[in-house]
Amino acid sequence: MTIDDIRSFNRFYTNLIGALDYSRHLYTPYTLTEARVLYELRHAPQADAADLRGALTLDAGYLSRLLGKFEKDGLITRGPSAADARRQRVALTPRGQEAAQLLEERSREQVGTLLAQVPADRRAQLAAAMGTVRELLSDAAVPDLVGEVELREPGPGELGWIVQSHGRLYAQEYGWDADFEALVARIVADYAAHHDPACERTWIADLGGRPVGTVMCVRDDAPDTARLRLLLVDPEVRGHRLGARLVDECVGFARAAGYRELVLWTNSVLTSARRIYERAGFELTAEKPHHSYGADLVGQDWRLTL
Repeated sequence: MTIDDIRSFNRFYTNLIGALDYSRHLYTPYTLTEARVLYELRHAPQADAADLRGALTLDAGYLSRLLGKFEKDGLITRGPSAADARRQRVALTPRGQEAAQLLEERSREQVGTLLAQVPADRRAQLAAAMGTVRELLSDAAVPDLVGEVELREPGPGELGWIVQSHGRLYAQEYGWDADFEALVARIVADYAAHHDPACERTWIADLGGRPVGTVMCVRDDAPDTARLRLLLVDPEVRGHRLGARLVDECVGFARAAGYRELVLWTNSVLTSARRIYERAGFELTAEKPHHSYGADLVGQDWRLTL
């Protein structure tokens, strides 16, 4: 394959989906970038501007101008985050919700029309080809750090590291108070005292002899159900698919242990984790606002059928 091959494919696909004239293609007043921002806000209520910038790899000045336009048009509201005044909270207004929903409906219709042109017996081939492209280009774009990381059970003192790391990182990144660290401490203490090794496990991601991530799989109160808890990746190694590897390990263990479902509870502000769960096949089943850890949050329940 040559550079010209890839450029030719890019031209073909951008023309196919109308990316160069997105507003006319979907009969909307929004560009492709504007539509992506509205999509992210619809699926991550009360996101921070920093989350949007990171998720979409947008220039900070460009995103600020775009959000200013949205605010002027009555699509969003902006204000300081209740958890951290240094971060700007962005939320869709009812008008913004309607615009984002309409965009998503028209986009789905467009893709449905495109897919209808592919014979039914060749759609699996198309899906496999798209998956291969995504996998190969993702591998090329991201340094291969995951292969250097060992997943193992916690050693002496490392359950304490889980508590300390959660408390420190969530205070730094979201301004959460000591109530969150206390919650993590209770979860870890209960696991240490009562877990059943046959059907419950905690993993430490080890890089060169130091912990850089963790996740836990424990038995839930519901029958035949496991719960994923305390997923964390050190900021120094984020962007290397380590979070996805930890979640995949948890899913594989739960399936091998005979569970029928794997569930988790998280908060909408944790957008990076949400993407990992979505890619692993989890589905959002419920949302509920709450005030915890010194912040106004939206709790989310996610479920994966094993």
